[in-house]
Amino acid sequence: MDLRCAWMLCALCLVLTVRAFTQERFEEAVLKQLGLSEVPKLHSRDLVDVVIPEHVKNKYMSMLKRQRVKRRALPSLAGILRGIPGHTGDVLYSDTTTRQKLVFDMEGRIPKNSEVTMAELKLYKKPVDRANLPARQSHRPVSNARVSVYWVQQQHDGTNSTSLIDSRLVPIRESGWKSFDVTQAVHYWLRSKGREPMLLEVRIEGERLGSHASEMAKAVRFASQDPRDRALGKPELVLYTLNLDDYGSSGDCREEAVLGKSTCCRQKHYISLRDVPWILEPAGFQAFRCSGGCLQPPRRPGSGQRSCAAAASSALPIIYLVKRGNHTEIEAAELPNMIVERCSCVADG
Repeated sequence: MDLRCAWMLCALCLVLTVRAFTQERFEEAVLKQLGLSEVPKLHSRDLVDVVIPEHVKNKYMSMLKRQRVKRRALPSLAGILRGIPGHTGDVLYSDTTTRQKLVFDMEGRIPKNSEVTMAELKLYKKPVDRANLPARQSHRPVSNARVSVYWVQQQHDGTNSTSLIDSRLVPIRESGWKSFDVTQAVHYWLRSKGREPMLLEVRIEGERLGSHASEMAKAVRFASQDPRDRALGKPELVLYTLNLDDYGSSGDCREEAVLGKSTCCRQKHYISLRDVPWILEPAGFQAFRCSGGCLQPPRRPGSGQRSCAAAASSALPIIYLVKRGNHTEIEAAELPNMIVERCSCVADG
């Protein structure tokens, strides 16, 4: 194979790799590149109090420095907020629902000219006193409780309006950190131009209707913001941002790309990794994708349709968990062709 053919084959592989890259296929692509046959089978104990070894952290940081021009695609940790000193975080109980209020001071926490790409609410679930759990019902056992997070906006007339942000089932008998995606709540708060603290409300309910499910859900308790609460971890609001000074490029799409009227360009496409628990870092990244049309020259025999595809890409450094026998290990690796750097019109075939 001569040099020209080899270059064309390499370019074709790059186009196919990045063009086919979607959020749904991300985990499959990562497993293949890491040489893993299946998703690591982790137990809840593997994910509690994870500490990244110093040598793995250094390797990861070295990869980031080597890719420092491309680091604009990786959101940086803007801050971890743990509430306002002196705020107790009221917890209200009713026959069917437990409500826990959380307050976070957002003033000055989000860097200027930056975009919040992800915000996570991390709650520590306290161990359950199994002796006080209601007796099991064999015909319809209850294993989970429904935990929902709402953004609370204070109205001018003194009333509150709420918007559902995230909701999931949480195992009643497990303890440890639970994460909720509250990115939309932060975006709501930013749009409201609020200078007041951000208010969230956590509601704990039965996983289905019925008194037994409601009674089981009452066993779910999260650590509060009350200083008197001696639980292991206080509620945390983790913010990730992208620096917009380093973000764009001359080949990036403008607004008309959204309407499908642009020529070939690079479009924003953020991949959140919060639902991939075995990947510890990053929490997500800007993968980008190619969008828009291409001018079509007169057709010649053997020539294909020209389409917009990736012409250059860069690697994504990650820190991940992997099972080695009965042991769980933390490793760092670099995944090639994960971030689109440049788009171009390429002839199919």
